[in-house]
Amino acid sequence: MYDLSKIKRKNICIMGLMGSGKSVIGKDLSKYLNFEFYDSDKEIELTTKKSINEIFKEYGELYFRNLEEKICIKLLNKNNCVISLGGGSITNKEVRKSIKQNSYSIYLQVKFNNLVNRLKSSKKRPLLNKDENKIEILKNLFEDRHKFYEKANFIVNNDTDKVNVLEKIKLELSSYEK
Repeated sequence: MYDLSKIKRKNICIMGLMGSGKSVIGKDLSKYLNFEFYDSDKEIELTTKKSINEIFKEYGELYFRNLEEKICIKLLNKNNCVISLGGGSITNKEVRKSIKQNSYSIYLQVKFNNLVNRLKSSKKRPLLNKDENKIEILKNLFEDRHKFYEKANFIVNNDTDKVNVLEKIKLELSSYEK
């Protein structure tokens, strides 16, 4: 098992916009490190027994964000795990504070056109399910959030295949083992 105490962190969190590959990369990284894996959106769904779309429809975004804050902070206090954070969780000041205190953060950066292609037919993204222009919505989300993502401990481009991305992350983490 990887020793996070060497870098004075409890866990590793993966962040980025929706469609950046946080869940896929997070699961594979957790297997490699022999850590538990948590996806904050999945944890919200397990807690509420509702999909993210249902939560947005029934209770609204503010309710979802309050729930997301509680669940993310709970996850970010866990030890020896990889956490895939919902794309918008980073906009919450308390979540950012918890990331900074507890986590080695990795930002999966993806070119805008690739995000658009990955998300064009998605029905599971409540912020994109509106009748508005998806490209414009994504652009606004990116502009609002990238200043927070850019503060990650490690930034890696996830436009290529996941094996390449995982190798870069493993190499970066191994540099702290010396």
